Amino acid sequence: MLPKENRLTKKKDFEKVLKKGKGFKQKTLFLKAVENGLPWSRFGIIVSKKTAKRAVDRNKIKRQIREIIWRNIDRARKGYDLVFMAWPEIKDKSYEEKSLIVENSLKKIKFLEK
Repeated sequence: MLPKENRLTKKKDFEKVLKKGKGFKQKTLFLKAVENGLPWSRFGIIVSKKTAKRAVDRNKIKRQIREIIWRNIDRARKGYDLVFMAWPEIKDKSYEEKSLIVENSLKKIKFLEK
């Protein structure tokens, strides 16, 4: 589970990232990032009803993405807010495939160290 300081929770923080952030788009995931001026990074995850109709499925996708972030947080750069938006194609992927997708997205924006 992500520590509380590493979570984006406020609507205004999400809006700031979505409005001002630089993005990277894949077939299954969209990632936006913006500097936050804090000594740590914060993460938010959006999974809409278009992605998965049932709340159980949406929450499972969020939990899996949070776990992947948590496993890689020690290699991550500090001082950024990131928002992950899942597309409908992600629900058909296995955990391992989701892990590769998230890690590749983070590497593409040079957020993860090798």
